[in-house]
Amino acid sequence: MIEQSRLEQEIIQGKAIAHKAEAVWRWDAPTGILRAKRRSQFFISKGEINSESSILELGCGTGLFTDMVYQETKAKIIAIDISNELLSVARSKYNHSEFKQMDAMKLEFNDDYFDVIFGSSVLHHLNYVNTLKEIYRTLKPGGRMVFAEPNMLNPHIFLQKKIPFLKNRAGDCPHETAFIRWKLKEQIKSSGFINVEVIPYDFLYPLIPDFSIPFVNAMGRVFEKIPGIKEIAGSLVISAKK
Repeated sequence: MIEQSRLEQEIIQGKAIAHKAEAVWRWDAPTGILRAKRRSQFFISKGEINSESSILELGCGTGLFTDMVYQETKAKIIAIDISNELLSVARSKYNHSEFKQMDAMKLEFNDDYFDVIFGSSVLHHLNYVNTLKEIYRTLKPGGRMVFAEPNMLNPHIFLQKKIPFLKNRAGDCPHETAFIRWKLKEQIKSSGFINVEVIPYDFLYPLIPDFSIPFVNAMGRVFEKIPGIKEIAGSLVISAKK
C-alpha cells in the first residue's frame, strides 16, 4: 500500500511538470548545463560504458541523461520512468534509445541482463532497498551501477528534505529523501555489491549568478578535496560492482 501511494504521487508529479521539467530541475540553467555534463561523465567513466554496453537507465525523465550518455558512447540504452508524460517528452526528443514505463522497484527484465545500470536523482524517490535488490538481480556478473543523488549533509538539502513547508515549496513528494553517504555505502554492500564508492561532490549551487559560475566552479573542485568540507557537497556519486 505504501509503495503504491509512492508511485501514484510520482505519477501525479510527473504529469504536473512534464511540460517544464528541465526548468523545474534547473538543468536548463547555465549551472545546470555544467552540472549535467559532469554528471553524465561520471556515469560513463565509473560505469565503464562503451558502444557494446547494454544499459538501463532508471528514472530517465525527459531523457536528458539518456541523450548525453548515448551521444558520448553510442551505447544501447533502455530508459525507464514511471511517468508516461515525462516519457512522451523523451520520445518526442530522442529516437536513439528505448523509453519504457516501468516501476524501478519491480524491474521487468531477466536476471543478469545489463552491463550497467545508472540514474540521476532517482533512488531518493524510491524504496531504495528494494531497488538495490532489483539492480543487483538484473546486472550481469561484473556489471556496474552508477547513480548521482542528493547529499543529506548539505545544509540546503537537509532543510528542504526535513522541513515540510520547504519540502512542499520545492515541489518534493512527501516520501522524497536524501542520503548520508556512509549509511548508504553499508546498505549497498549488504545488497551484495563490491567495490562500493559513495563520494560527495558538486558545490555549484544551481541559483548562483551566472557571472560567478567560473569562480564557484573552480572553488568547488578545491572544496571536494578538503576533508570535512567535502562532506557538505550537494551531491553524491555512487558506484559499485556486482
